[in-house]
Amino acid sequence: MIAKFNNIFYLIIYVVHFGMLAFYASQLLVGTKKFMDKFGIDHTAAFMIRFLGAFFLAWILMALYIMFVRPNGVEGTWAFFNLIFITHLLVTITNYYSKNISKLGNTDKFTNEGIIVPFVLLIMSAILCYGLSNKIYIT
Repeated sequence: MIAKFNNIFYLIIYVVHFGMLAFYASQLLVGTKKFMDKFGIDHTAAFMIRFLGAFFLAWILMALYIMFVRPNGVEGTWAFFNLIFITHLLVTITNYYSKNISKLGNTDKFTNEGIIVPFVLLIMSAILCYGLSNKIYIT
């Protein structure tokens, strides 16, 4: 398992990264009402909250497939890793814009969690893209 990820460091980053996504996916899909109440989101947005959670779940299922089922592990999975990186980059930028420039929908329950977490995930995905580049870019 460790060899699939070059060393223990990248395996840990991979597990923590997708563990964080699993944490948010569970909040979006199972704890939808509680999540919405935490951030002051109207319950009419539940459909879109779960819609987002389904994307997270798809990424987690793919990550589990790569980790446990795929014979070559991360080899040749550049599209998956780059999609995750680009998504985290765009979410970080749009959330920063929403909070600090547009301010559309800002409430007293708004926190920096929506900016900090995607940024941390962005850094982790960048580390994975760089550290696994000798494997993921093999075609």
